[in-house]
Amino acid sequence: MKSVRRAAPAVLAVVFLLASGCGRGGEKAGPVAKISNFVQAKLGRGPILRVESREFSNDDLQAYIKTTGGNEAKGLSAASLSRLFDRFVDDRILLDAARQRNLTLTWVEKKSYLAKRAGETGTGQAAPEPDVAGPDSMFDGLLVDKYTYQVIKDIHADDAEVQTYYDLHKKDFLLPERVQVSQILVPTEQRAVAALRRVENAPEEEFRKVAREESSGPEAFKGGVMGVYRQGDLPYDMEKVIFALNEGKVSQVVESSYGYHVFRLDKKFPPQLQSLAEAAPAIRIKILEQKIKDALAIHLEGLKETLSWKTFPENLFFAYQRLDQ
Repeated sequence: MKSVRRAAPAVLAVVFLLASGCGRGGEKAGPVAKISNFVQAKLGRGPILRVESREFSNDDLQAYIKTTGGNEAKGLSAASLSRLFDRFVDDRILLDAARQRNLTLTWVEKKSYLAKRAGETGTGQAAPEPDVAGPDSMFDGLLVDKYTYQVIKDIHADDAEVQTYYDLHKKDFLLPERVQVSQILVPTEQRAVAALRRVENAPEEEFRKVAREESSGPEAFKGGVMGVYRQGDLPYDMEKVIFALNEGKVSQVVESSYGYHVFRLDKKFPPQLQSLAEAAPAIRIKILEQKIKDALAIHLEGLKETLSWKTFPENLFFAYQRLDQ
């Protein structure tokens, strides 16, 4: 066994030396070169992706993960890393397409991008003038964004499409019963009981007055008006009291982690279908999101059919999991 261990480095050295002289001048790699490539892949892991003539390593992927997600790869599950690798592959393909089309970034675009990133990660102090003279790899994500914008910039959702979507999905725009609720919130049960006695059989104006004077809730300045809610919006212990009230009535004292509440049910709204005008903005966004997703997927598939690219999941620093696994 000792002789085998001593011989191993020498064998590897011979493999590398022989391999260095093979495959030149367009010749196909011989058996020794293939062994060399295998050994190098196992020792240095080798490339994880090749797009045209460019190769990418695990270091490139980890830098991508940190740049796009703001997190280190350490601690992420194999499934999460696999999906990030899929995105990395797609972005490198889009990046190559952008470069083949001679798409570039202006000085202003780079400066704006760096200033935005500094603002997102800064400490609140005045940021220095952005340095746009960094390596091109700093702006890969921005160039991909600029390229994909060229693909989707003419996508729109017209009124007819919005109308059709609304007609086919009306049940999605049926609003359930909702209630407008007000409250008086105080820190002690004694003060809550005293407030309840003042408002229990009093007109609405008295409730508003007591809320402004006594309540510590953030809505006190509005006479205690909290807003309009549907079931599921508020904690269950509050909802079961509020939704049992009749319109214009106040509750008994309700204790929570915030303090002691006296609720008033100001108004009940029966189930109601949103009008087309009310639903249109959300519908338009939904249609655009789907169109953009479909357009980018189709464009990316086209690029994958025309460009020369190959992944090497066996060289990844984690066990790659396919989506269908």
